[in-house]
Amino acid sequence: QVQLVESGGGLVQPGGSLRLSCTASGRIFNIYAMAWYRQAPGKQRELVASITGGGSTNYAESVKGRFTISRDNAKGPVYLQMNSLKPEDTAVYYCRALASANNYWGQGTQVTVSS
Repeated sequence: QVQLVESGGGLVQPGGSLRLSCTASGRIFNIYAMAWYRQAPGKQRELVASITGGGSTNYAESVKGRFTISRDNAKGPVYLQMNSLKPEDTAVYYCRALASANNYWGQGTQVTVSS
């Protein structure tokens, strides 16, 4: 089993920044990639960004150039730096760990972009 804990959400004004963190514990040696998803009210959950153990990244078109996914090492916390935030970025953000036999989700952290 893998446990994921997210932190860093909150209320921010348009144009502001937030950094989300996701820390994995448990059988983390099976994890080969990590990702951030988000789900806005009334919408489907969508991929925001992902990063492999080798450091390859992928982003949704809507966040390219504004968000950056990173990690200090292959098994350390994963971060999502979010800059130039827009009201449409408002959602619950979830961390996901992709392991060899299962996928795991965190509990989510609320991000609200509003003036």
